Amino acid sequence: MNEETTAETAGRRSFRLHNATIPARPLEPALYLVATPIGNLGDITLRALETLAGADVLACEDTRVTRVLLDRYGIQNRPFSYHEYNADEAGPRLIQALEAGRSVALVSDAGTPLVSDPGYRLAQQAIVAGYRVVPIPGASAPLAALVGSGLPNDAFLFAGFLPVKDKARRDRLGEMAAAPATLIFFESPHRIGATLLAAADVLGATRQASVCRELTKTYEEFRRGTLAELAAHYQQVENVKGEIVLVVGPPEPVETDEADVEAVLADLSKSMPTAKAATEAARLTGLPRKVLYQRLLEMKGADGR
Repeated sequence: MNEETTAETAGRRSFRLHNATIPARPLEPALYLVATPIGNLGDITLRALETLAGADVLACEDTRVTRVLLDRYGIQNRPFSYHEYNADEAGPRLIQALEAGRSVALVSDAGTPLVSDPGYRLAQQAIVAGYRVVPIPGASAPLAALVGSGLPNDAFLFAGFLPVKDKARRDRLGEMAAAPATLIFFESPHRIGATLLAAADVLGATRQASVCRELTKTYEEFRRGTLAELAAHYQQVENVKGEIVLVVGPPEPVETDEADVEAVLADLSKSMPTAKAATEAARLTGLPRKVLYQRLLEMKGADGR
């Protein structure tokens, strides 16, 4: 982040579209959060290109990855590394650039910054220090998966990566089992089979889902079906490759009267701890886990237990 002459700065502030070189206007001092393609480099917006070319400082997760994008569009801006492992050192330097009246653009390796990456720390620091934070929207893997899945999108919950260990994974799924929304997860290819088995057990085997793989890339794939069907398929597939987004449809609404709910809770509490019984009851009835947990405590209190 060395100082540059005005001529040097102006010389690199441009981007290329086909055979045309387009000058980029200087940006006002602010932190710009720039979405970049998740696979297909054509999925970049004109505003994003102008921001990448016009920013005084360009911060990214991996300079090698970002350099590929910059070279594609003839952007000469030199990327500066900001990632999980150097955030404590690099973050203050970027805030100092804002203090000096410079514009700072932040990109992730792919998609929208701050979504499952450490960029939120920098955004928080900038906001606390009183600087503008400007989102430059564009590609997003969760949204691409959602609209391509064919599942309801009037309400959705992005939950990032599930825990690696099976019990923690199942507990986390149980917390979201009754959420009246489509669930969206990131998952690694070598864990997708285990995750689908856990999801089928906890969320219900017949719940509709879609495994969205290699979005926007050459081998893009949407595999749709019930959680049980998808789990069975991925038990048979070896060496799954590519980045994956798992989309799970919302639970079917269930009409359950008070007597039935108490009967379910009473039956489950015979063989399960209170918390686990409430989680399982939420899956079976579609009612909120917190409500069922409180009801179960009341039932046990009334019984003198």
